[in-house]
Amino acid sequence: MSDVDKLERHERLMSRMADLNGADLALAEQVGLITSEEKFDATLACTGCAAVPDCQERLDADTPGMPDYCRNTEMIRRLAGDMKEFGLAE
Repeated sequence: MSDVDKLERHERLMSRMADLNGADLALAEQVGLITSEEKFDATLACTGCAAVPDCQERLDADTPGMPDYCRNTEMIRRLAGDMKEFGLAE
């Protein structure tokens, strides 16, 4: 898998995990709750995860909640809270 493919895969996983837990990363970036640099850094952090198969299974099963191993838990929870506070999510 090329580096670009790996980045794209992890960006998709991270976005799905965020969506499942109340944070729309694309919308958060559009409204300034997260910068493109922060999003890229979070994607890079995700690429270092050793639990990709479990993550994929959780996402495929629509299992809510952040797994203990997620390197972006803090960011996703913060964005979910911010989006809810500003009426951008339920």
